[in-house]
Amino acid sequence: MKEILKKVEQLTAEVEAEVIALRREFHQHPELGFEEENTGRKVAEYLENLGITVETGVGRTGVVGLLAGENPGPVIALRADMDALPVTEKTGVEYASQIPGKMHACGHDGHTSILLGTAKVLSQLRSELKGSVKFIFQPAEEGPGGALPMLEAGVLENPHVDAIFGLHLWPDFKPGQIGLGYGAVMAAPDKFVVKIKGKGGHGSAPHEAIDSITIAAQVINGLQHIASRQIIPTQPVVITIGTITGGYRYNIIADEVEMTGTIRTLNPEVRTEIPQRMEEIIKGITSGFGAEYEFEYIKMYPPLVNHQEMAEYVENIGRQVLGSEGVQLIKDPVMGGEDFAYYLEQIPGAFFRLGSNSGPETSYPLHHPQFNIDEKALVTGMRVLCNLALNYKG
Repeated sequence: MKEILKKVEQLTAEVEAEVIALRREFHQHPELGFEEENTGRKVAEYLENLGITVETGVGRTGVVGLLAGENPGPVIALRADMDALPVTEKTGVEYASQIPGKMHACGHDGHTSILLGTAKVLSQLRSELKGSVKFIFQPAEEGPGGALPMLEAGVLENPHVDAIFGLHLWPDFKPGQIGLGYGAVMAAPDKFVVKIKGKGGHGSAPHEAIDSITIAAQVINGLQHIASRQIIPTQPVVITIGTITGGYRYNIIADEVEMTGTIRTLNPEVRTEIPQRMEEIIKGITSGFGAEYEFEYIKMYPPLVNHQEMAEYVENIGRQVLGSEGVQLIKDPVMGGEDFAYYLEQIPGAFFRLGSNSGPETSYPLHHPQFNIDEKALVTGMRVLCNLALNYKG
């Protein structure tokens, strides 16, 4: 393995400048979910120039490359997401977004360029590769979700994938480090919509109306009791009201209020239980005040659960590539969501975080208009992914 480590280190160093240039190009031209036509075209052209078999239009705008090694072995998949966010960039860097209101504020430009660089290095090491590697460039991770359409299009078949790995740039860690968790590491990011229908009236005569705004306030308070009083404290639950809309004027009692929000859970059983508990509370409060309601619960991505053996494999490879301090074990999951979880429901795999923060300019959180990365992280990501592919035995 030492010989492979040295080859990968040399080749990733040689391609680093090219990958940085790719990342900056993608950063300047962000595209939202299922709009990644130009990004997908550039990805496909790059892979084709490496002699990699390419399929486009997978799951609408996804791209898949297949690299066959010169030796028999398993098939592994490496995944990167390509989409940007509807955020106006405020970094001030020379390669800032040229598209108003759109920005790579979550590092997907880095993920895409890392995987392209990985493909280039592995294409130069076909003689060392046992089996095949699928390079999955996925659309719409930020929503409405591109993993499921790609799975429905058969991305894990022809040939069947035995294991899958993915990464995410992360400002909580330094370049040269990865963060790795075991078990459930990210939450199911579900959504909901509640409409409360009362009876409008004059603000001076509340007894003649059914005030949907005061009822909404009671519903908000009631929903918070689910997490604090109805679910066992060892099971994390987040219930957040993100918007509340209603009313016409300061002296008019609103006849209708609409609220939207998100539910974050890690445990599938708790996830199943939450909608029922929510509706019981909403129904009880609204009926008690003579109002009606509509409730819609929208299941998004499942919790992201790393497979034990695959996480152990990432930890082992990470320590050999980056040293003992290069792998930071994560004890607490984050309540953000990630649709890589869909792949992990189908096949073994693991998802890890890639350190990208080296100081104030790269310390902003994901989705912030000033989010940026230390581009040294790109070569670290390539080194880890290349070694995961070259050393996997199934």
